[in-house]
Amino acid sequence: MATMNDHPGELAAADPVKLIGIRETPLSVDEVFRAVGEDAAGGTALFVGTVRNHDGGTDVDRLGYSCHPGAEAEMRRIAEKVVAEYPVRALATVHRVGDLEVGDLAVVVAVSCPHRGEAFDACRKLIDDLKREVPIWKHQTFSDGTDEWVGA
Repeated sequence: MATMNDHPGELAAADPVKLIGIRETPLSVDEVFRAVGEDAAGGTALFVGTVRNHDGGTDVDRLGYSCHPGAEAEMRRIAEKVVAEYPVRALATVHRVGDLEVGDLAVVVAVSCPHRGEAFDACRKLIDDLKREVPIWKHQTFSDGTDEWVGA
């Protein structure tokens, strides 16, 4: 009798990176969620980062994202690192660049794994590493007329 860990669905998929992208157009949660649909996945974790109306105690009016030309390749490198560490069945990540308004989606990441704990852990590692390592910069404009650049 096979044990649970012997089932192919308990292992990482052969090619789990389904979607990597940097977009100048609005992001779709549905697109990312569909990309990680996987029959062997018992858990899918999804993170959506939105533009908030404040930062550091100051009101934010708007912001713009820009990136290095190699940012998408760096996103793929990080995705492959997550895939190597967790039994990922499917992974997707997209980030917005350009001018965004409060409430707009800035980043959407999703990971599906055989179990929920793995999916949560892999998704958290993915978004944390993307925010820390991908050369995407945020230019915030505050209500008081000041601005600042933030980024990896």
